[in-house]
Amino acid sequence: MNERLSLLTAVEEGITNAEVLQLALEHAVAELRGLGGAVHVCGPMSAMRLVGSVGLPPALVRSWDIIDRYSLVVPARVIAHGGELWAQHGTRSADELMGGKQLLGTGLAAVAIPSDEDSFGSLTILTGTAGEPTREQWDFLKAVSTWVRERMSQAPAPTGLSLGEPGHKRKRPALGPVEVGAWEWDLRTGSLAWDEAAMAVYGTDPADFVPRVESWMRVVHTDDLAWTLAAVEEAIRTRGAFEAEYRVRRPDGGYVWTQSRGMVMLDGTGEPHRMIGTTWEKSQSRSARDALSRALRHMSDGFLAVDKSWCITFANLRAETMLRTTEEELIGRTLWSLATLRQLPEVESRCRAASQSGPTGLDMCVPNAQACYHLRVVPIPDGFALYFTDVTDERKVEAQRIASERTAAERSSRIAELTAGLAAATTSADVIDAVARRVLPPFGASGLLVQVREGGRAHTLGAVGYPSDIVDSIESRAAGDDPGWEAWVMNEPRFISSPEEYLARFPGLADRIIVTGKQAWAFMPLTASGQTFGVCTISFDEPRHLTDEERTLLVTITALVAHALERARLYDAEHTRSRELQRALLPQTLPDVPSCRLAARYLPTAEGVDVGGDWYDVIPLAAGRVALVIGDVMGHGLSEAVTMGRLRTAIHTLAGLGLAPDEIMNHLNDIVSGLGDDLYVTCLFALYDSSTSICTIARAGHPPPAVVHPDGSVHFPEAVLNPPLGAAQPPIETFDLEIQEGSVLVLFTDGLVESSERGIDQGLSELTELLQGSDTDDLDRLCDRLIAELAPATRPTADDIALLIARPCPMPVERKSLWTLPQDPQAAGIARTYIREQLSSWGLDALIPTTELLASELVGNAIRYAKGPTLLRLLYDTELTCEVSDGSLTTPRIRHAAETDEGGRGLQLVASLSQHWGVRYRHNGKSIWTAQQVTSCADAGASAVYQALGDFDLDAVPPIG
Repeated sequence: MNERLSLLTAVEEGITNAEVLQLALEHAVAELRGLGGAVHVCGPMSAMRLVGSVGLPPALVRSWDIIDRYSLVVPARVIAHGGELWAQHGTRSADELMGGKQLLGTGLAAVAIPSDEDSFGSLTILTGTAGEPTREQWDFLKAVSTWVRERMSQAPAPTGLSLGEPGHKRKRPALGPVEVGAWEWDLRTGSLAWDEAAMAVYGTDPADFVPRVESWMRVVHTDDLAWTLAAVEEAIRTRGAFEAEYRVRRPDGGYVWTQSRGMVMLDGTGEPHRMIGTTWEKSQSRSARDALSRALRHMSDGFLAVDKSWCITFANLRAETMLRTTEEELIGRTLWSLATLRQLPEVESRCRAASQSGPTGLDMCVPNAQACYHLRVVPIPDGFALYFTDVTDERKVEAQRIASERTAAERSSRIAELTAGLAAATTSADVIDAVARRVLPPFGASGLLVQVREGGRAHTLGAVGYPSDIVDSIESRAAGDDPGWEAWVMNEPRFISSPEEYLARFPGLADRIIVTGKQAWAFMPLTASGQTFGVCTISFDEPRHLTDEERTLLVTITALVAHALERARLYDAEHTRSRELQRALLPQTLPDVPSCRLAARYLPTAEGVDVGGDWYDVIPLAAGRVALVIGDVMGHGLSEAVTMGRLRTAIHTLAGLGLAPDEIMNHLNDIVSGLGDDLYVTCLFALYDSSTSICTIARAGHPPPAVVHPDGSVHFPEAVLNPPLGAAQPPIETFDLEIQEGSVLVLFTDGLVESSERGIDQGLSELTELLQGSDTDDLDRLCDRLIAELAPATRPTADDIALLIARPCPMPVERKSLWTLPQDPQAAGIARTYIREQLSSWGLDALIPTTELLASELVGNAIRYAKGPTLLRLLYDTELTCEVSDGSLTTPRIRHAAETDEGGRGLQLVASLSQHWGVRYRHNGKSIWTAQQVTSCADAGASAVYQALGDFDLDAVPPIG
């Protein structure tokens, strides 16, 4: 059952009433396995008209044609009671309905067809041997009756533009006066009176006329009966006028169109009791319509007529072709149910808008049909007229014109963009990129190859649309017989439109066509300043014949490109030299120092022609100290890069002299001031002492360092900010920062955290977030992440970036010793005792003699020439440092002693026995230090000292006195 209901539900909208009733009846009889069935609809007053039957003999159908609605027969009783009714053979209602005839079957099953106010009609089935329907079968019959009512309310009314009934030829009546008949209908008794003219209109013999309304119902076409009866009921309900146009069946089986008009008459109580009116045949007056129909039927444009509910009432031949269906399939269907229009949802909204705003027009392109139609919708009294005009060719021509204009406009725009792009290009790569983006698309080209001549060979500056292996294969090729060299030598462009033309002119280069896959070429010489220095090859994937206008345009473009390339090559050469100089001035590698682990990065600016002045440096110093330096010479250019190199050299020299950070910065300020009034340098100098874990920082106009603590927290020390070098006034302020073991120092220039799109505060905040969420164990990875996040490759930087990250490593307590010596001549001997004990515990016995000699000389000078207190310190890492401190600021100097001088040779001895030595000044004195390498060389040096001393005992020497 569900399958049958699904099948009925799937029936398309717009089918006629007769088709609706016939489908319902056939499925109902089949589902109940009945012998036959009939459908009746209610007419005015008490009449019910048979409008369809299945499987019933003609004799029985004639007796069921008209029945009384208030009789006891099954179709009438089910309407009176509603719902469903079963009448078994032998009952009065069943027997009366059968007209006294005994037929096969067991009885009659009927259901009412509902309507909004009352029953519309009934569906009756002559059951077979199965007997009374089951509950499921009753539900099916009710569902079918509901479907009938819904679909009949959607069925289209017949149109006045119909070309006649199928199977019957329309005869054109002779022109003459129209005969009008009169009729009168008693609404209470159902009696009907026709005059002779009405008899003629309805094709009824007066002798056969029965003066009942059923006589009129019998001659009305089945498809027209429902809506005509609805018009009658509406007139009675509203006490108004009745008007309808419908078809009437003639004795010969054909149909003619008639029109009736009437008026409801009221009794003394205001209730309807009569209806009077006129009727006449429309066939004669519709001859003009038939002529119009034929004209519309064969007109060159598509034409549809629809009623106010958008159901199709007429379609001509051209519309059938456009919509790819037949007239029979179109008539009665809703316009939006057509497959072609369902693909164009905007058509419905535009058509419906016409009902409010008047005539409208729109283009509609039918998918998969390569056709375009102009649809014009015009409201008419009974609905709408739709005109379809094939504008495919016109729209193609228009589209080609628009495309041509757009192409020309785009080409002009791209040429203007190319001019601007070439003006802004600084490098050869910039020029080639500008040509690829702004020249290839307008010409439909796919490949670009730019080569220059150097030493009789062609070198590729850039290529687009060619595989890298092809570009490599033609790099540095010598002069030969090919179109590129020909254009080069002749200084004239060469245009080749197809592979056949290429092979005809250069038969030996067939493999080049196969490898590159190109089909057309334009070889344009590059000439600037009177010299042809290269060739620009533009290629196409398809054969292409360039017009004279296009060739002239390419010549003009190539001249622009040549001048831009000449300028860019000069820049490339200068830029290369600048980069090489800058790389030479920066540290090539970071030193390996035990006091800290290091990582650094330098990122040059991505904009402009000049190099920058950012730098970083790491300077290993004695006594477990290291200097971390980062700075930025303001501006870009070779002079700034040279200034950066000068300052690096000066910082190395000053730091090597053992000066304090503030003194070093003061000297740098003097140097920068002496280089020019408009030169300024920001610099941060951090001196880390691994023996104390103290980092002394001096900052001149530079961003503060970031300190990442072992717990992952980050802070920027509140260091005193001095003005930039060149503007600072001495003294330069410094501050000390105690570094916890496991902490990380991050030094950077402002390019890392500041740009035109980001303020320095925001940049510092982003840096803090990155450092807090990063693993600081791998310093190189940390450098890469900071650069990638804060200065990604997708966002070119406008300033250089220098980044230096250090993890300070404090010196272990067991690797350092400090003693305070007495201020008396015994101090040297006491120092030697301390040295022997400490070096023996460190396993450095081989260095004891040398270290004793060095300490004796330094302590002796401190006791004799300086003032107290005197301190002795030993530090052991990769070197052994022996340091003697006193309270004097006197600078020791090596003297050239004469042979007769008794003194002046002590520092010469110190210099010869130690790898290097020096003086470091403190705020309350100085420290003289010596350093010995803890290697086999030191062992060899110590052995030489032992051998020179022999059995000499330093402790036996009397104290200085």
